[in-house]
Amino acid sequence: MGMSIYLTEAERKLAELIWKVHVIASPDLVSLAEQELGWKKSTTYTVLKKLCDKGVFKNENANVSVLLTSEEQMTRQSQRYVEDTFGGSLPNFIAAFVGGGKLTAEKASELRRLIDALDEGDLNE
Repeated sequence: MGMSIYLTEAERKLAELIWKVHVIASPDLVSLAEQELGWKKSTTYTVLKKLCDKGVFKNENANVSVLLTSEEQMTRQSQRYVEDTFGGSLPNFIAAFVGGGKLTAEKASELRRLIDALDEGDLNE
């Protein structure tokens, strides 16, 4: 899997098209990207190669398949951002995100439930 987990705007646009269908023949992806994004074939294949190099998708035998879901990509990108920007400190990230303002009672309650779920190892509660 590639080192970079950040997606450029173009990579994100193409990734979103692929994530919607999960598996697609590369010629069909070219047609879809032309229709939805106004891209030429060369642009689609260039961006697809970058996404494959990053380990997000696999293009094998003219079929593009998902290696990393959109949720997994967002999780990795978010974790990397917190690590790079806040030294991995989630409390520092949350403090910066709130911006010194106050949390509503509802937001504070949501955070408490999330922390409790993480302590118990179950986010499905």
